Amino acid sequence: MLIEIVKRPDGQGLLRCTRDDGTVAWQKQKHAVHFAHHDITHYVVETTLCLREAFFGLVNQGWEFWDTTGKGDRGPVPPEAALAEYLVGLLDGERASGTIWTLEEIHQSLPAACPKPTAEALATIRQRRSELFQQWAAVPVGKALELRF
Repeated sequence: MLIEIVKRPDGQGLLRCTRDDGTVAWQKQKHAVHFAHHDITHYVVETTLCLREAFFGLVNQGWEFWDTTGKGDRGPVPPEAALAEYLVGLLDGERASGTIWTLEEIHQSLPAACPKPTAEALATIRQRRSELFQQWAAVPVGKALELRF
């Protein structure tokens, strides 16, 4: 699937996913800076941890964005999607607070039933996310950061 995160001239963003079957899911993002970083974090978490049934994997399988909340017609999301959402939320909180949490703090903040990332996986996630944040910052208005899922 091709993921495009577009910087719009009006300050909003656009997330467009062209699925492997050629269909497209897209949504405008009013809080473009937050959602661009959030979506990049999802991408990195899901690709690093090989999660195929989390947000982007579900979208590629034909789920619409609103279905990935677990409140749509498809019902609850798979366990991998919940893990990704927890971890992405923790990393978003880390970014917003300007602090780097220890592996132990990350593990303690995840629900007991969630698999815990290793130190190596967490380091890879942080490094790759930082690289993609830099790439996103360099994207001109009207253009997109393209990622392959």
